[in-house]
Amino acid sequence: MTKTMDETKTENSTENQENTEQEKPELREARWSVISFDKCEAQNLTYEEAERKIEELAARKFSGLCIVTDEVAAKMQ
Repeated sequence: MTKTMDETKTENSTENQENTEQEKPELREARWSVISFDKCEAQNLTYEEAERKIEELAARKFSGLCIVTDEVAAKMQ
């Protein structure tokens, strides 16, 4: 059976995500912050939570959003 390009992309994306999670356990640790140009918007998040927070803030037109470690975010204060 021949796979379509979309099926192959989906499989590769899933494999890459699984590999990243296996290789990077720190992504599951609550050590991530979301910062904007103005301030630290949220902290002590898992990376997945930080990604969702970025989406939420971007929908509200916040700019300059970035995910950093809590240690880096603390230096902004």
